[in-house]
Amino acid sequence: MSSIPTRRQPPPSGRANPSRLVSLVYVGLAGGPALFTALLLYLGVGEIARTLASAGVGLLWVSLFHLVPIGASALGWYAVLAPVERPALRTVVSARWIAESINQLLPALHVGGNVVRARRLARAGMPCPLAGASVVVDITLHLFAQMLFTMLGLSLLLVSVRGAGINGSAIAGLVLSAVGAAGFYLMQRRGLFATLAALLRGVVRSDDWSPLIDGAGAMDVWVRHLYRHPRALAVAEIWHVLSWLLGAGETWLALRFLGHPVELTTALVIESLGEGIRTAAFPVPAALGVQEGGFVLLGGLFGLTPSVSVALSLARRVRELVLGIPGLLVWQAGPAATTFVRQRKESREARE
Repeated sequence: MSSIPTRRQPPPSGRANPSRLVSLVYVGLAGGPALFTALLLYLGVGEIARTLASAGVGLLWVSLFHLVPIGASALGWYAVLAPVERPALRTVVSARWIAESINQLLPALHVGGNVVRARRLARAGMPCPLAGASVVVDITLHLFAQMLFTMLGLSLLLVSVRGAGINGSAIAGLVLSAVGAAGFYLMQRRGLFATLAALLRGVVRSDDWSPLIDGAGAMDVWVRHLYRHPRALAVAEIWHVLSWLLGAGETWLALRFLGHPVELTTALVIESLGEGIRTAAFPVPAALGVQEGGFVLLGGLFGLTPSVSVALSLARRVRELVLGIPGLLVWQAGPAATTFVRQRKESREARE
């Protein structure tokens, strides 16, 4: 089996044109901060700051609580790997934490973190195609779990506010997401990566991509192998659904510390639909501005003032920094430590 290269590759010399993706990134980079700034200025920076400050040390507890859903999600990925020889659980948990840190704090379009977590499994000794396949299957199960969570949130919202503020576009968006996720799953079963590799081979004229192209078929084989174990997939899906439900506990806790406690069902609605908005805004780094606007709309349905809703969103951003910055540091420290150990070993061997 060919391995996916772990070192950074130079840009291909072929005719592939990534301008659309680059434009999407630029729009997100410019539009997100602009919307975020406009919301803060319009609603009042002072009022939002006072509301957020009222949480005090509670912001730290909200941040630490997020380790619980991260752990549940990591256990879901660990369950996906049950049919094969798995790395240590701590490797899977740390990779999941680092991946979330990258996806939330860097303009990675929710792709970079998943690539990094596959590479961390590969460095732990797992074959690269299997590591990549496990991430793809885990992402698919994560998406299906999110759709179940969103459906639960929509159902509770319809009951609690009798459909106020709900229109056909929300339902249509959920249906389209379900169709897209189902299509993604079916393409995986039909050899998605070999097909993409064949298309890439026809477009890109560079040997730099050869290892990735050659390993695509092996990835498809591993994806199909993992999907042939329904019990492991069912356990993984249960863990992923649980991780989404635990996220509602984070929203409930944050609003309690902000001085505006709500029922768990209300927190679940805000969390589920807020995460749906955030997922749809993937081109915007950290969904900056989009998340705040979404929380204002959702909070208004339950009597929360705009300043409280934005403070809730900022409490989540405090959590992203509290957990994300250490995650990025651990990610960067790993290769540096490996290089240092290798250099020390080479130096010692040279002296001998």
